[in-house]
Amino acid sequence: MFETMIGLVAFVAIALVGWAIAEVKAKTCEYEQNEEEKEVDKRLACQLHENGFHELNIDNVIQSISIKGFKTT
Repeated sequence: MFETMIGLVAFVAIALVGWAIAEVKAKTCEYEQNEEEKEVDKRLACQLHENGFHELNIDNVIQSISIKGFKTT
């Protein structure tokens, strides 16, 4: 029983240290897109919309999914 508690405490401690490192890294390292990446994103978005793509909101997704199971087949 005591070994289990030590393992649990060690797991939580390691998880907290990993979380703290990730938070520090996220706050210190900022990523910004350069102009070339922004241009590619715009071009791809235009290409998607030209081909009839439209983004669905959650209401449209709920209406289009099937929750009837085997009755749908």
